[in-house]
Amino acid sequence: MVKKKRTRRARKPKKTFRFQLSLAGIAGIGIVSFCLFLWMFLLGIWAGQTILFPVAQNKSGVAAKKHKSLEINKLKTLQTIGPDRKKKPVR
Repeated sequence: MVKKKRTRRARKPKKTFRFQLSLAGIAGIGIVSFCLFLWMFLLGIWAGQTILFPVAQNKSGVAAKKHKSLEINKLKTLQTIGPDRKKKPVR
């Protein structure tokens, strides 16, 4: 059995990309990326703190308790106020 020789196809040249950066350019990219990662880390910590922990409530002193009781009394008096007259049906 005789094997046929395969003819090689001419390959198209591959496109190559080349980035040329100086040492200062590489250092600049490193500094910028470090600042971005630091900012995202701090933003993540802040968001986690606000989501996980409830808002701190003020400790009520004697004056705050008196003020609170006054507000409750005002609310009770406002709830008892009603309309002057009853609504009439429309004919």
